[in-house]
Amino acid sequence: QVQLVESGGGLVQAGGSLRLSCKASGIIFRFITMAWYRQAPGKQRESVASITSGGSTNYVDSVKGRFTISRDNAKNTIDLQMNSLKPEDTAVYYCNAPSRRPRDRSEDWGQGTQVTVSS
Repeated sequence: QVQLVESGGGLVQAGGSLRLSCKASGIIFRFITMAWYRQAPGKQRESVASITSGGSTNYVDSVKGRFTISRDNAKNTIDLQMNSLKPEDTAVYYCNAPSRRPRDRSEDWGQGTQVTVSS
């Protein structure tokens, strides 16, 4: 059974930084692409950053140059370093493997971690 546990969120002022972490279990972590997603109130969940098994990364335009995704295959973890945070980054952040094709139902996701950026 896949388990995803996100942590590291919090309340920060605009311009500040946070580092999120995700621990994954129940999947062959080192072979698959992992991603960070976020869901703001009243909006659909979106992918913000992904990292392949080989370490190649991809970012949505709105976070390029500010967010950095990384992974540790020995620990089955991915991190998201978020700098220069903006109020529009406020959301619940989740990790997942895109290859699982997660649907919008609770059993496909972890509990997420809340990030709130004040202006």
